[in-house]
Amino acid sequence: MEKVIKGKAFVLGNNVDTDQIIPAEHLVYSLSDPIESKNYGKFAFSGVPIKDAGLPLGGVPFIVGNNFTSQFNIIIGGSNFGCGSSREHAPFALKVAGVEVIIAESYARIFYRNSVDGGFLIPYETGIKLNDKISTGDDLEIVLSDNKLRNITKSEEYDLNPLGDILPIIEAGNIFEYAKLNNLI
Repeated sequence: MEKVIKGKAFVLGNNVDTDQIIPAEHLVYSLSDPIESKNYGKFAFSGVPIKDAGLPLGGVPFIVGNNFTSQFNIIIGGSNFGCGSSREHAPFALKVAGVEVIIAESYARIFYRNSVDGGFLIPYETGIKLNDKISTGDDLEIVLSDNKLRNITKSEEYDLNPLGDILPIIEAGNIFEYAKLNNLI
């Protein structure tokens, strides 16, 4: 069966750091308490300056009002996505906000590992600078089996770097669940 993720794009620039993804002032909520942890979604990307966010004129916020989830489930970033501190709160916040996939030119290694090991989201890489080609709000479709990104809004298609062995870890829920399922521990 072909695995497809559909959704709306939220476009960012280069060097989006973990303090922009979830500012330190919002690290006070429990990660394990279901009610408190929703606040990580509410404050996701609240540290991104509007002028740097690649937003259309007038700005489109990632989270609207007091919502805990976003209308955008696919993030398009530039290079060095997730740089800064090594906190696992950053990919966790994005997952809680409803993000399923981030597509970027490159990642800070610890953010990439935290995304995969925690089973939070799919971190796709691409050699193409997509944040110049895709706009916030574009309807996208990702075909995981083919590593293809289709911009439905603009009728364009792009190749993504293969995920390698990470998808089963994310699908299992995290690296520990993956290890259990595969009798590795």
